[in-house]
Amino acid sequence: MTRRVTLLTTASCALCDHAKDILARLAQELDLVVEEVDVGSAEGRAMAEASGMAFPPGVMLEGEPFSYGRLSERKLRRALLAS
Repeated sequence: MTRRVTLLTTASCALCDHAKDILARLAQELDLVVEEVDVGSAEGRAMAEASGMAFPPGVMLEGEPFSYGRLSERKLRRALLAS
């Protein structure tokens, strides 16, 4: 089953780059579609506000808030494998 992951990101963000690396690795192992949305865009601001994400990177699984800030690969992997 393909899972949709949305990454709310911004330019020049080391934690965003870290999250991108994790998502790229997991996408090779699991059936993931990863979409990046800039939090500076109207869509990104609306998503961040609606989900309560205080700062990037923000990760949403199937449209639901998962985490923001430094992404834990272990926590994300567990969530993806459990659902």
